[in-house]
Amino acid sequence: MKNVPFLLVILLIASCNMKNQAKTYTAEETTAESKKVNEFLGKKYDEAIERSPEQASSIGLKTGYDSWSDRSDENGDKELSIAKANLDSLKKNFNLDALDAQTKLSVRMLEEDIAHWEEGRKFRHHGYEITQMGGVHNDLPAFLINVHRIDSVTDAEAYISRLKKIDKVFEQTIENLKKSEALGVIPPHFTFKYVTDDLKYFIASCDKKDASNVLLSDFTEKVEQLKIDKSVKGMLQNEAGEILRTTVKGSYLKLLDYWTALEVKAKANGDNGVWSLPNGEAYYAKELKFHTTTNMTPEEIYQTGLKDVARIQDEMRVIMKQVNFKSDSLQEFFDFVRNDAQFKYSNDAKGKKEVLADANKYIDTMRVYLPQLFATLPKAPLVVKQVEAFREKSAGGAFYEDPAEDGSRPGRYYVNTYDMADEPKYQMEALTYHEAIPGHHMQIAIAQELKGVPKFRRHEFFTAYIEGWALYAEKLGKDVGKYEDPYSDFGRLSMEIFRAARLVVDAGIHTKHWTREQAIDYFMKNTANAKGDIEKEIERYFLWPGQATGYKIGMIKILELREHAKKELGDKFDIRQFHDVVLTNGAVSLTTLEELVKNWIAERKKEK
Repeated sequence: MKNVPFLLVILLIASCNMKNQAKTYTAEETTAESKKVNEFLGKKYDEAIERSPEQASSIGLKTGYDSWSDRSDENGDKELSIAKANLDSLKKNFNLDALDAQTKLSVRMLEEDIAHWEEGRKFRHHGYEITQMGGVHNDLPAFLINVHRIDSVTDAEAYISRLKKIDKVFEQTIENLKKSEALGVIPPHFTFKYVTDDLKYFIASCDKKDASNVLLSDFTEKVEQLKIDKSVKGMLQNEAGEILRTTVKGSYLKLLDYWTALEVKAKANGDNGVWSLPNGEAYYAKELKFHTTTNMTPEEIYQTGLKDVARIQDEMRVIMKQVNFKSDSLQEFFDFVRNDAQFKYSNDAKGKKEVLADANKYIDTMRVYLPQLFATLPKAPLVVKQVEAFREKSAGGAFYEDPAEDGSRPGRYYVNTYDMADEPKYQMEALTYHEAIPGHHMQIAIAQELKGVPKFRRHEFFTAYIEGWALYAEKLGKDVGKYEDPYSDFGRLSMEIFRAARLVVDAGIHTKHWTREQAIDYFMKNTANAKGDIEKEIERYFLWPGQATGYKIGMIKILELREHAKKELGDKFDIRQFHDVVLTNGAVSLTTLEELVKNWIAERKKEK
């Protein structure tokens, strides 16, 4: 360059700068290109749904209504290849610089999803395919009961077809279990008895014609609602019963045989965290990143938990004084609330009816406060349900299942009444806010009802966002003056400290080689939950590494962003607008959520 005239150098630099400057687009150009991209994303989502019958049914469609989704490795690889090809096509055929903010966010989220998916495929057989928490043995009956509607004879025949095809699903599941076994990935020994009991219960029920045969009862009840000839109903019911006694029962027996043989190897391995698996450290790091959507290390997770447990215990001591507890010992207070009869539902039909009534009561009273907190409310209805008998023994204490997009199925808040000792009265208020409103139902239903975003955005799942929101929702009750009973407020804190203790224990199990007994002991000393509840939870952390950390990490981030917005905006801060920013973009990573909130703050500051 030293021989080039100075003026020419200036012109060359100016030319380069002009090329590097981002082109500006008119509103019409942005709208047009965004519309094309959204149409492309919508089309590709519809194509993916057509290849996934269970997902289609879950959102209320009857595409592939007579089939199950393919669980093979080959199909997983194929679906990832299709997704990557779609992303390549998006980048090649559209002007991504010309998009509006929401569409740019959609593209970014698609990129994040594929990156997570690709990373996850490296550990495709590290996850435990069957446990008491889930697996085809419980998931398929629950799906048929709660998702598969029968509005016509064709729907009934599709139900029967799914029963006939259960054997293929079980074959794929056993094949995947064997691939995990070959890697040395075998579930902890404690999970085997739960699953074996569930398998034997279901197998025995297949020959019966009473309510214990949950699928025949479900099918019969649904078919009876059809306005068709009685003889047709009988023919359909007889066919379903025969398939349950043969194909379905046979599939469960094959799984039981394999599971029984695998138990011997599990017993030899013991109950270890994923540190004991091949490449276990990298697997746990991947799971933490996936569930928290952060780059926090296991040690950072662990220390965050210790700090939060100490803070919450200080708040608990305030309540101890408020209720004039006789001792200064937090341990004695924990024993008191665990064991005193005033905090227990009776373990009979009366107690089960009472806990469901309380859940509905807390929902109804919270509805009154929603307009103070939210500018956007969900349209989907919500119902409280009792966990079905076939899965209540192994299921968690409470959980939420999504509504159908088309309104054909409400959101469902399930309460487990198997052992009422695990459902203390003082926690029911916070539990209901978490699972129902303003927690999971509020967030998930609003996401499904979003307009102007690609369909995949309505069904995104980020543990830290979704569970972080639900834990944050427990605190929203406190913000509007709920938890009027100090013991109920203690219940809120006991729910929160449970999530904080998870950070300590999850990292302890999977990186510090904690035993099941060590983990249980930590919870017994630092939380008020019943031992049976704690044991179930600890087993969950062994089986689902990293997942339990997302709750507290997500809540911390949402509260941190709310406090930041309050500080920055002062009198301009509006809690309803803040919640709109958090909820009306669907589930996002915590990094993206922070950007969305900070962009909103900047826009609000510009307003006069």
